[in-house]
Amino acid sequence: MFVGILGTKLGMTQVFDEAGKAIPVTVIQAGPCTITQVKTAQTDGYSAIQVGFKEVSQKALNKPELGHLAKSNCVPVRHLHEYRLDNSGEFELGQQITVERFSPGQSVDVVGTSIGRGFAGYQKRHNFKRGPMAHGSKNHRLPGSTGAGTTPGRVYPGKKWQVAWEVVR
Repeated sequence: MFVGILGTKLGMTQVFDEAGKAIPVTVIQAGPCTITQVKTAQTDGYSAIQVGFKEVSQKALNKPELGHLAKSNCVPVRHLHEYRLDNSGEFELGQQITVERFSPGQSVDVVGTSIGRGFAGYQKRHNFKRGPMAHGSKNHRLPGSTGAGTTPGRVYPGKKWQVAWEVVR
């Protein structure tokens, strides 16, 4: 198993290769992550470490989270993640994990969480096209027909909009 680090996206930019071609890149602030818990097979039944990222004030966390972090003498952190390992003995509480753990050219897996859009409209949420804009049309940003018709009287599974039209009106 591999140990990962947590990070946050700062933005996008571009770099240029030898031929002068622009390559889009994502800028990520990765770490530093603090080890907040070390789990062993004797105490927990499996071997793992828990890392925390993004320091916050104490009022941003609830009492159970603050108590959990106080056991490891760690500052309050927003995000916690656990990584299973074969041997967690090489890590200790409070140890910092940074990007120096990776070597240049090493392949990494990146997992992200997209930004929520709230109760969005159909154009933003499902990339639906807009309705006619002139001649008294009042169907500018509405979804239009999404079902097959009276029979089967429902929207097929997998279709992007699965709510009846009358509910939205």
